[in-house]
Amino acid sequence: ASALALARSGRVATLTLDRPPLNILDLAALGELHEALAALEADDSLQALVLRGGERAFSAGVSVQDHTPDRIDAMLESFHAGLAILYDFPAPTVAVIRGHCLGGGMELAAACDLRLCTAGSRFGQPEIELGCYPPWAAASYPELLGPAVAAELLLTGRIFDAAEAERLGFVQRAVPEPELDAAVADLVGRITGHSAAVTRLTVRALRAGRGTGFAAALAESERIYKEELTRTHDMREGLTAFLEKRKPEWSHR
Repeated sequence: ASALALARSGRVATLTLDRPPLNILDLAALGELHEALAALEADDSLQALVLRGGERAFSAGVSVQDHTPDRIDAMLESFHAGLAILYDFPAPTVAVIRGHCLGGGMELAAACDLRLCTAGSRFGQPEIELGCYPPWAAASYPELLGPAVAAELLLTGRIFDAAEAERLGFVQRAVPEPELDAAVADLVGRITGHSAAVTRLTVRALRAGRGTGFAAALAESERIYKEELTRTHDMREGLTAFLEKRKPEWSHR
């Protein structure tokens, strides 16, 4: 079964992650996401892309099984290729979040321009609990959220609520669950009420306004992950402990 559903309405495309219950993304789903985003990127009639999850989760992240040594390179390559298209997408992108938005799921939402969520949504980058770190977040969150907030979230791995996500500027609005669809329709309607040509040029200008250091930061973050982190005893221990449903025993090497 497909992990994605695509709908078109005028100049708006809506891509829905559909791997219930928690939209955990495995290698196949990541490949599908990359392909779908690449096809949408080539459609110059688009004025907005909406990325949604399910009722219980936007996405609880990338499958832990795909973090093993034999799959980690393929996983990072596929996941980051999809994130890169989203991050540089030629039209505005809006993430619509209900429930869990964790790990790679939070990175996926972060690669969008704007984020709206329900008041009951939960966020976090808990990778440190598994003996690793999120390379995309490490490269992008210092600019998105500020260096200290990025450091605190990645070093503690703590889960936080929608009110804090709104306060940190990670989401533009947190609304009661019944109001989310109306809030999304309002935001997308305001965007698409303008000239599509001008919208796309504005997006290009906004992309140019980002820090130019991101590509270099991501490359170095990926290198540390692949060449150094994966060789630590504690990354293996963290992933193994998670899969064995026990507490990790760190040896600090």
